[in-house]
Amino acid sequence: MFKSITIFWNSFKMSVQELNNNKLRSSLSLIGIAFGIFCIIGVLTTVGSLEAKIQSDIKSLGTNTIYIMKWPIGGGDEYPWWKYVNRPQPKLSELKFVKEKTTLAKYVCSYNSTGANLNYEKYQLSNASIYGVSEEFSLMQSIKVVYGRYLTEAEFLRGSPVAVIGYDNAEKLFGNAEKAVGKQITFDGKKVTLIGVLKKQGQSFGPGFDYDYCVIISRNFYAGIYDINNPYSDAFIMVNGKDNVSTKALIDELEGVMRQVRRLSPKDEDNFALNDINVFSQQVSGFFGTVNIGGWAIAGLSLIVGAFGVANIMFVTVRERTSQIGLKKAIGAKSRTILTEFLLESAFLCIVGGLIGLAMVELLALALSGVLPFPIVISTDIITLAFSICVILGVLSGIIPASIAARMNPVVAIRSK
Repeated sequence: MFKSITIFWNSFKMSVQELNNNKLRSSLSLIGIAFGIFCIIGVLTTVGSLEAKIQSDIKSLGTNTIYIMKWPIGGGDEYPWWKYVNRPQPKLSELKFVKEKTTLAKYVCSYNSTGANLNYEKYQLSNASIYGVSEEFSLMQSIKVVYGRYLTEAEFLRGSPVAVIGYDNAEKLFGNAEKAVGKQITFDGKKVTLIGVLKKQGQSFGPGFDYDYCVIISRNFYAGIYDINNPYSDAFIMVNGKDNVSTKALIDELEGVMRQVRRLSPKDEDNFALNDINVFSQQVSGFFGTVNIGGWAIAGLSLIVGAFGVANIMFVTVRERTSQIGLKKAIGAKSRTILTEFLLESAFLCIVGGLIGLAMVELLALALSGVLPFPIVISTDIITLAFSICVILGVLSGIIPASIAARMNPVVAIRSK
């Protein structure tokens, strides 16, 4: 154990000495390592932080939740929209039927939305999102009210003209979000009393609900203002599975229930879509996986250049220390000890380059966090990866010079100058 620590310490001192004696040569060689680590860790950190934000937005839609819609998840040039455009929208009677017939569902709610202009006295806010939801919506979503309160069960049933407003909407209309509680606003000719303000969510990058710019009202009140059977409106039924119920089992049950309520024969195709939120998550993971591969490819070039630079340093170091190597072997140092010392020294040099690269990434993270609407976080796993890359690269860069040093004949080495 003591011998290993001694070898480790000697290698560290030699690395520091090499950096001090040959500052320019060492610095130029380590630039490639630093930029390689900067590229890899910079890409992984930025992309990972963005992916975490989007995945968080997707999870806000509900875990183990199925969306009953007319449109299946998809898009692009080959999306057969003509097959789905004439499908019926989910109806209130279907919501009640699903609630009664499903045994695997924990919560079931309906959702309708449209855009409208909000008016308060002489102020107007354009194109706010109006959400018409049923009672269990708040149980399936992480809705938090910072001022006032949420709708009661009685207000849902009666379709009372009350609403909860998004934080940004409240600030824009009233200057101070807290002042919104108790105020009356108007949209599409209907007066609504604001009873609560939602907690600020921040910008969303995923397919989630935009709570900062919405107004939430009961579905029954929504149905008194808008045509909920409009085939072009945004409407669906959300079904949250019970604990320990698989998504597949929930989908299978809902398919049977929806075919039953719509009286489809065995030969008829489904005229509804059962969309699993996990599909969004998988698509996002696949996309960002491809981006990360691109980052690795770009950074790999810098790392290869840096590796050749470190290898060059080690070749020169072995040549400069040939007599020292011969002396060590003459007094009993084993070949594997010489090999280990030079490999550790090479690894230390790469770690120095890696530390420089990590410092550059930290500066980048601080700069981007002040500009982007989500924090850039360098995780412990990424830091561990950076050091692992440096150690592996150091060993690979120094293996040939270290092997040459380990195989030297002590007599020939001592005589060399």
